[in-house]
Amino acid sequence: MPTIKAVVSVIGKDQKGVVARFATFLAEHGINILDIEQQVVHGRFIMDMLVDLADMTLSLDELVTGAIDLGKKIDMQVRVALHDQKRLKRVAVLVSKESHCLDRLIEDERNGDYRGRGKIVCVLGNHPDLEPVAAKANIPFEFVPSTDKPRHMAWLLERLKHYNADLAVLARYMQIVTPEVVEAFRHKIVNIHPSLLPYFPGAKPYHQAWASGVRVTGCTAHFVTESLDEGPIILQDVFHIDVGRDTAEDVRRKGQTLEAQVLGRAVQMFLDEKLVVVDDKVVFRPGLSTFLDHNSDPEPSNKE
Repeated sequence: MPTIKAVVSVIGKDQKGVVARFATFLAEHGINILDIEQQVVHGRFIMDMLVDLADMTLSLDELVTGAIDLGKKIDMQVRVALHDQKRLKRVAVLVSKESHCLDRLIEDERNGDYRGRGKIVCVLGNHPDLEPVAAKANIPFEFVPSTDKPRHMAWLLERLKHYNADLAVLARYMQIVTPEVVEAFRHKIVNIHPSLLPYFPGAKPYHQAWASGVRVTGCTAHFVTESLDEGPIILQDVFHIDVGRDTAEDVRRKGQTLEAQVLGRAVQMFLDEKLVVVDDKVVFRPGLSTFLDHNSDPEPSNKE
């Protein structure tokens, strides 16, 4: 009989017997564990189990309900996802005038780097400058000037909900989003900041780095929170400054190339579900992609 795969994800406070509880629950209902990944970070237990539902003795709804109920008893968050679920995550890209990050995100999708897990559904801006870029890629583009900040932010929140966005990407958006937007999309807004946070936060970070004489700077992809440039860091990368030779413009040019690369990688990791925020820190986990990318069935592990 062919396998029917699903992934059971469990996150919560580390404690004894978690694996045994879930393994027993699955075995009692005819569900076999094919593979398992687990780790403990900052006292938090993170586990993903690839399971076979072919011989399951209850319905899928009962499985989901039962697993969630078991999680609640031990203060664990539980999610069950079918292995072949194909719902694309909907990505909204927020922009201002600079196109380098938007260009990279569009190129990544066109090149198949999202691996069928995400799609850019709109570009939202506070200037009309990048409409031709979106139009060339056949992506809906809308803008409202941010001169009236409350109106702009109310519009932004409404459009993100209208497009049912799973992820909002600040691709050099150059605006501070309001707490209302952050709360509505908690850990679903990714920003690229042109410095190695916490160094050189705020405005003109490349100029700050150049003026200070540092020899290495870089950029940071992070989740957005209510505190400016202080959200959980996803990725950072660096480039070198040739002090005495590089101009401030040279530093900016090097940085923009790296910004696009780092932001693109962070978006891909979000779509692959490799990120989880634990105690305001981003933890890398195997995620669904580790199991979904299996080209052949692994040997059953029967970890009861």
